[in-house]
Amino acid sequence: MTTLEIRSNQHRYEAIVGSNLLDRSGELIARKIHGPLCAIVSDTNVARHFADRLRVSLEATNFQPTLIIVPAGEKSKSLEQVGAICEKMIASRLDRQSFIVGLGGGMIGDLSGFVAAIFERGISHVQIPTTLLAMADSSIGGKTGVNTKESKNTIGAFHQPALVIDDVDLLKTLPQRERNQGFAEIIKHAVIADAEMFAVLQHVDLADFAPLIRRNIEIKSSIVAKDEHERTGERALLNFGHTIGHAIESAGDYERFLHGEAVSLGIVAACNVSTKKAGLSADERDAIVDLLESFELPTRLPPDFPRNRIMEAVSADKKFERGKVRFVVTPRIGAAQVSNDVTFDDIREAVAHL
Repeated sequence: MTTLEIRSNQHRYEAIVGSNLLDRSGELIARKIHGPLCAIVSDTNVARHFADRLRVSLEATNFQPTLIIVPAGEKSKSLEQVGAICEKMIASRLDRQSFIVGLGGGMIGDLSGFVAAIFERGISHVQIPTTLLAMADSSIGGKTGVNTKESKNTIGAFHQPALVIDDVDLLKTLPQRERNQGFAEIIKHAVIADAEMFAVLQHVDLADFAPLIRRNIEIKSSIVAKDEHERTGERALLNFGHTIGHAIESAGDYERFLHGEAVSLGIVAACNVSTKKAGLSADERDAIVDLLESFELPTRLPPDFPRNRIMEAVSADKKFERGKVRFVVTPRIGAAQVSNDVTFDDIREAVAHL
């Protein structure tokens, strides 16, 4: 078990990475939070595997959990579900001293974190990620939110977790497609901040995820610490591949691609923009595409995909300020920057190449 301390100007919390942590979660949480009332928010896929174990661990530490299960899938990231969860928490008499445990992937982390941010004007949030993507990326940094029909994560709040518990044993139940989508965010981190990790990923040991998760937490937390609320531009680097990736998710009604798969396509498009606007070499662009493909991630859109809807969704993206494009580009593997020189025509051309 390794404990990483994550610091920002205003917050400090721990991410614990190791094996056999789920059954110790009550003990680990009790070191940080007293409760005793809490809610476990999970989805229909994850709850049947892990919710009972978490509940038993919490009860053994004198917590009193209420289990709230939402349908699996991105469509549960909605204000309707937020309202339903809050109503169940009120009915269970949770109060300002209570806390929420998000048990699941990135969708559950975003949803439960947003509920934690607004319930009683803010209560503690514990993340127990069950996917590689959530462990390596979305559980860190405090971004929470839900989707609208037009765009992703437009309604949300910054609400840092009180604790993150990454039990790598939970990854053993992941289907290969679900595991692979996590590598899109890991490859993103390598492209924007760690050329050495990019090289390691070409021969990564899939039997031991802990070192990889730790390294990605270090990368993301160091970027977030410089710009917790995404005001100076530092944190915006983490959006590499996401402007177009989120638009692809929206254009496919959140059904055609998993989040990491859409990000993979967004990374390819961002690389195409980067060769034109930031001097990324064709060889490095090809190396990035090859690495994505080695994890069976998509690098081209299906012929029947509604490409016109991608640009509509791009226009609604919250990363645009007063109509100006703020697009993350990479001049070389291991570095990234925010560019104001990218046009809608550049993005349209990159999407056309997918």
